Amino acid sequence: MTEIEFWQLVTRERPAQDQISLADNLKSKLEQLSDQELLEFDKIFGQQMRRSYFWSIWGAAYIITGCDSEYAFAEYRCFLISLGQDWYEKVIANPDEIAQLTQWPEKDGYPYPFLDEYDLIAGQIFEDRTGEELPFIPSGKATPQGKKFITKKKQLKLTYPQLSQRFPF
Repeated sequence: MTEIEFWQLVTRERPAQDQISLADNLKSKLEQLSDQELLEFDKIFGQQMRRSYFWSIWGAAYIITGCDSEYAFAEYRCFLISLGQDWYEKVIANPDEIAQLTQWPEKDGYPYPFLDEYDLIAGQIFEDRTGEELPFIPSGKATPQGKKFITKKKQLKLTYPQLSQRFPF
């Protein structure tokens, strides 16, 4: 499994694609892979989850949705991965760039940049086939990398000017 193949598998068809069809689409693609390819896919997914485990990225999710839990932050990072390599790399370099996304998946009329258990699909398929679990690799260290974002409005506006304008507090 190459990174190019990985990104072809995880990238959504359109930015506002709903969570259910996105997960179903990935599952149908992954079911065609061998057990070894599933293992390699899962390894790359875990690497991308760790690459995005930064307070600065969590701060962006906080502005958009009030993201305040480790679980929600993991779901946000899955969403970032699902946007594809170009968007993912832009957000890693500058988390405020996500404000440029023109379409968002929505829930109850609000942006919903979360993908529940997107990172677990390969493992579920592998376990169904083999009866064994894929090796567990944490998606990050004990805490995100970098300096924790400050939740004061003034500081958030300075750190994330585009997001603060797009998603006023």
